[in-house]
Amino acid sequence: MGRREKREDIPPLEHEVAHITKLSTAPNGMLSRVYGKNQKGCISTFSMLAGREANVSGRGKFSAADRCHVASRYMPTGGPVQVEKLNSRAYVGQFSIDGSLFVAGFQDRHIRIYNVDKGWKVQKNVSARSLRWTVTDTALSPDQRYLVYASITPVVHIVNVGSSGTESVANITEIHEGLDFSIDATGDHSFGLFSVKFSTDGRELVAGSSDRSIYVYDLQADKLALQLEAHKDDVNTVAFADETGHLIYSGSDDKCCKVWDRRCLTSRARPAGSLVGHLEGITFIDSRGDGRYFISNGKDQTTKLWDIRKMSSGNSTLKSKKVPSFRWDYRWMEYPGNGKDFKHPSDQSLMTYRGHAVLRTLVRCYFSPVFSTAQKYIYTGSHDGSVYIYDVVTGHQVAKLEYHSSTVRDCSWHPVYPTLVSSSWDGVVARWEHPTGDEREPGISRVCKQVDVFYDSHI
Repeated sequence: MGRREKREDIPPLEHEVAHITKLSTAPNGMLSRVYGKNQKGCISTFSMLAGREANVSGRGKFSAADRCHVASRYMPTGGPVQVEKLNSRAYVGQFSIDGSLFVAGFQDRHIRIYNVDKGWKVQKNVSARSLRWTVTDTALSPDQRYLVYASITPVVHIVNVGSSGTESVANITEIHEGLDFSIDATGDHSFGLFSVKFSTDGRELVAGSSDRSIYVYDLQADKLALQLEAHKDDVNTVAFADETGHLIYSGSDDKCCKVWDRRCLTSRARPAGSLVGHLEGITFIDSRGDGRYFISNGKDQTTKLWDIRKMSSGNSTLKSKKVPSFRWDYRWMEYPGNGKDFKHPSDQSLMTYRGHAVLRTLVRCYFSPVFSTAQKYIYTGSHDGSVYIYDVVTGHQVAKLEYHSSTVRDCSWHPVYPTLVSSSWDGVVARWEHPTGDEREPGISRVCKQVDVFYDSHI
């Protein structure tokens, strides 16, 4: 079950992103004056709803900040309920953009797409093609018509999600078209892809690879559009910074985050800038979507928040002779720096979040949803089988979801409802919802009846 915890030894974040977060969850001033706030600075849900019905704000409905002021307190800490249990490690688990679908990828080549709106019924059961070791990543196209999946090969496969059949076996029941990211026609240059993402317009894929490179594939032209020799070690994670597709973030086992501006790339392929602060390799990056802020998970057992305006230019990084370094392998060893206050002397990050364990695999972290929480929280999987939720501004651990018996590699918060799904190496995909007293009704319905706030965007 989920529990709430606090850390009192972390100084709060004093930065523009902190003020943006606070403003995005602050209730209307008239509502504050009429109903007042409690000790936590919140107006009760009842008072917020009463104020809306009485049109206290003069708008006739909640603003986005009013909505998040209410919805962000409904944390998905109840349960969980098992969505799936297989005898195979779950590596990937993500909601679609609108939350109507959920995709889970397993080591034994199964990729299952669940229809959330139809009681989590399996809509498509994909059997992956040309798998090496595991499914490393999956991505749904923005229009939710296509699924791509990657493995430790240079070929990404694409599947038609909207086809009528439930079973999708490569080249038997359906075609899984291969998109070759290799620029070597002889096939001698083999590498694996750890991360793959669609651009917002669905026209491109960006991928990070074991050959230290970033690749961009043009889906309309059906060819590789760009290859960047980006890092000094495996590129474990990539992400588009915003909807324009101009900026790409990358993170590597060389301990560095880099920002790439495609408008300024030359034959030398220099990044727009670099950011240092992690003491070990980087496992995942999630963009805030504004082209300015992102978070990263590191094998130094931390999540960090970054502002790209603080980056060093090009490939240059801030030099120091006293960066702590250890000889270890996170795949089977514990972190040697546990319990010790090690810090990069040239740390360029805005905030560091600690408590979870990034071991054995590329554990992922994310911002909470814009619609319901205004990205007020950061959440991450963990090697101890839990999901950790942190407050972006204070750095406090506000919840810990404990259930799994093995590493939680991926987790996903529904874009609208207070529902979170954790995907673990114990083979379980588990659904968490906001807890209430009546367990006879579905959790999402209970909260919607209680809050009646999630539908305001459609009014």
